[in-house]
Amino acid sequence: MAQTCKREWSNNRRVVTMEDTNEGRRVRGRVKWFDPVKGFGFVVADEGGPDILLHANVLRNFGQSSVADSAGIDILVQETARGVQALEVYSIEPPKAEGQAELEDIDRQTDFSDADLPLEPARVKWFDKTKGLGFANVFGRDEDIFVHVEVLRRSGFADLQPGEAIGIKVVDGKRGRMASSVTSWDVATRKKS
Repeated sequence: MAQTCKREWSNNRRVVTMEDTNEGRRVRGRVKWFDPVKGFGFVVADEGGPDILLHANVLRNFGQSSVADSAGIDILVQETARGVQALEVYSIEPPKAEGQAELEDIDRQTDFSDADLPLEPARVKWFDKTKGLGFANVFGRDEDIFVHVEVLRRSGFADLQPGEAIGIKVVDGKRGRMASSVTSWDVATRKKS
């Protein structure tokens, strides 16, 4: 029987309490690194302890093929003979902005609010992580939507695969239409329900 961690505050100190479950232990942490080519990466729990293996299949079950380094992640873990492994991803938050290069096309806009933009279904046409860019097509339209690697990182992704279904919010940039945020389509459809 595993335990679930609950954080509480007592006398201005964080107290960690554990709760037994049959499924495993729920952990909050940050992605140390994830390599979609290798098919795995590691998470560091906020509460400390050994690195947690995050397999690509677990991430795919959440609806993403990659995750950005330093992204916040809420996962269910289980201790095995080979170490601690993630069983399920509950949520992913983009990494905290620290010294990021600004995207001129997006950040120059005044009163820019992602919340006001519709989430549009799209497919990744291609994405080259080395070049830091790629394109997607919104369903039912011929136009290409530019996707910058920094937008991916801010959205909690590290990479995209050709043909991958995504949800994107699109703005008009200096050189055409571009994604201002990206989410996996599975996650986007869960939020609507």
